[in-house]
Amino acid sequence: MREAAGSGGPLGPGVGASADGRGLIRRRRRRWVRYGAGAAGVAVLGVGVVGWVVYAKLDGNITPDDAAAAELARYARERPTSLVKDAQNILLIGSDSRSGDGNRKYGRDSGTERSDTTILLHLAAGRRSATAVSVPRDLMVDVPGCLRPDGKRTEPMFAMFNYAFQSGGSACTIRTVEKLTGVRIDHHVVVDFAGFKDMVDAVDGVEVCLTEPIDDKAAKLRLPAGRVTLDGEQALGYVRARKSLGNGSDTDRMDRQQRFLGALVNKVQSNDVLLNPVKLYPLLDAATSSLTTDPDLASLRGLYDLVRGLRDIPTEHVQFLTVPRESYVYNANRDQLVEPEAEKLFERLRTDGPVVVSQEIPTKPAPAESGDYGPFAFRAPGPAASGAVSPTPPAPTFRGNTAAEDGCG
Repeated sequence: MREAAGSGGPLGPGVGASADGRGLIRRRRRRWVRYGAGAAGVAVLGVGVVGWVVYAKLDGNITPDDAAAAELARYARERPTSLVKDAQNILLIGSDSRSGDGNRKYGRDSGTERSDTTILLHLAAGRRSATAVSVPRDLMVDVPGCLRPDGKRTEPMFAMFNYAFQSGGSACTIRTVEKLTGVRIDHHVVVDFAGFKDMVDAVDGVEVCLTEPIDDKAAKLRLPAGRVTLDGEQALGYVRARKSLGNGSDTDRMDRQQRFLGALVNKVQSNDVLLNPVKLYPLLDAATSSLTTDPDLASLRGLYDLVRGLRDIPTEHVQFLTVPRESYVYNANRDQLVEPEAEKLFERLRTDGPVVVSQEIPTKPAPAESGDYGPFAFRAPGPAASGAVSPTPPAPTFRGNTAAEDGCG
């Protein structure tokens, strides 16, 4: 007996219908694969275009300091030599320029820039540590003859440190620091008020700990004691104020700056910023927009090569201190280096030797085996046992703090 048409029997029309169905499914599947591949290709292309646009924007934000590079090349023979491969020394300069967007409200533009803050950042070989050394703007130093913005040259003179930036910009400041320390400056970065403020706002503020309330009309700060998250405007007032906060000294001001930078490092290193594109892009945009750097750093690739190893430095190995100094003998409102302690610090930076910081340095000599020199102290090893090898002298300890330390205790 014959099977009904379309019954799907082994010899009937059902066989053909089943094969046609499977063929149709395969054709539709290939079509969807082609559509999917095309959509994926468009998506990848779109991401690539967006990525290129973002990269080009951030890369173009950075201003290369070509004038400084030319001036430094002029004096290449007199500059110190780098002694340790892979170690890097970067001079960070905070400019008080009132020119540019957002800067005029901080004072009248006199046409003269000064270095509001200068920090020598030493990155150890292998990026095992980072040491930031503040140089007081009132420190009396030998400033070399420098090229002024108007094309004239100044005469060498003994003056306050911030005169170097005022008279000859970043190149003059670099040459002054190299003459003072013997440390070769590999790179430099100049950041203005608006740039600093934008970077703080880009990470949603930075938490600090205040031991007492602040009510400072000049700095436009009114803050309670305890843990406070500062926005960009508040942070700028906090790190710049001098006369009405603390004891009114530049020492107290630099201590405040160092504690704030430690808190900023903690915030930027947190996964909430580095792994969150929504927060990372504004930070990169703010940072690059505010920077003037040497030509080698004036690109995202240059900055990336510099900072890629910094993410893995433990915060307890990110250190902040000020050069050992005291009141200038001829003017109590100026500073001078404390020697030989300052030279011991500079020698450590030149040779990539370890430096230890502590918030508490003894003010009186300890018994026999110890020594103390104000902001610099060391503890000599005790007598070696008979026939034993003398232990390696410990690293000198300077007054300072690390990024891991919490001001609230």
